[in-house]
Amino acid sequence: MSFAWFVALRYMRDARGQTLLILAAVAVGVSVLVFLSALIGGLQTSLIDKTLGSQPHITLRIPREVARPLVESSPGVAIARQVAESSQRLRSIDQWPMVVTSVERVDGVTAISPSITGAGFAVRGDAKSAIVVRGVEPERFLAIIDVRSRLVAGRYELDGGAVVIGSKLAANLGVGVGDKLRLSSSEGGDDVVTVRGIFTLGSEAVDGTWVLTSLRHAQSLFALPGGVTTIELKVADVFAAQRIALEVQRRTALRADSWMTVNAELLSGLSAQSSSKLLIQFFVIVAVALGIASVLIVSVVQRSREIGILRAVGTPARRILLVFLIQGGVLGIIGSIIGSGIGALLSKLFEYLTRDIGGAPRFPVELDLSLFAIATAVATGVGLLAATIPARRASQLDPATAIRNG
Repeated sequence: MSFAWFVALRYMRDARGQTLLILAAVAVGVSVLVFLSALIGGLQTSLIDKTLGSQPHITLRIPREVARPLVESSPGVAIARQVAESSQRLRSIDQWPMVVTSVERVDGVTAISPSITGAGFAVRGDAKSAIVVRGVEPERFLAIIDVRSRLVAGRYELDGGAVVIGSKLAANLGVGVGDKLRLSSSEGGDDVVTVRGIFTLGSEAVDGTWVLTSLRHAQSLFALPGGVTTIELKVADVFAAQRIALEVQRRTALRADSWMTVNAELLSGLSAQSSSKLLIQFFVIVAVALGIASVLIVSVVQRSREIGILRAVGTPARRILLVFLIQGGVLGIIGSIIGSGIGALLSKLFEYLTRDIGGAPRFPVELDLSLFAIATAVATGVGLLAATIPARRASQLDPATAIRNG
């Protein structure tokens, strides 16, 4: 064992009260850091899952049609005119298979699903409801929205004239699995289909209007043979969706709408949560640093005579500096390990105690190795940083003055 380590551990053992006080301060700080980070991270993940569970991360569409003036103005001639908004008709994306191939090469895109999205009506007996028909390729669409795991009845089958509908729509029409429906599209298409499954995605608008069918069937309903109206994407990092959308838009010249623009209020709420998380972490780090620094400064004052003797017998200043840096680092590491364990225990206990009637946690927590690694690194770094001031003070003590005043 080196001299610096021997002296540092000896000081920590002899001053057990001070050592325990620092460990308690670091452990409490780290436990608060882990608990709040896990809670806020879990809430963010839950909120994102509930919101994005019923929509793609990025949706590609044909740009809106813009009205063009019939007469252009010329120099010296002023024309008074009013340009009305053009009505938007259902159009297919030109050469969409090539677009899909191109978009699949974009970094960050993990899944892609071509589809037809159009309005229509569902009729059963005297009941009639406005619907949104989604024509999809079944397996590709599951990678965007996992409807199969959200089924409450029946099976996820879209072959032939089979459809899967939202639970609220099924209740409004009074249909169940195996019942028949008549679908009428906005383009004049009409067909009788069989309900094969009923899903709940947790969004009232989706559960009350969506009818999922095969892409080929939707092409027939909307008179778009071989066409698609939207291409939906899923990305690895949901917070990079806007950047990826801009890249896709540049490559394809299509309109790319990310969830971050469609759900601006959600993004604002998530940003506020992240800001509050960082603010809490900052104050916890400051409190831990002050605790370590103040106790080590007191230790330097109390041991000034011993430090003076060490300097008098030829101990280099850098070794004295290293003694107190070792103390700060060791206390930071040990305190962070204890604090991480306490924080994880408190997080799981809080999650267990705050369950709803169905047994699901009201406040889910998110614990992973990266959180513990960050907490340990922060506590160790803060310990070393906080020990710098008392360590430099100790290394700069004049041996004669320290022995005489000690």
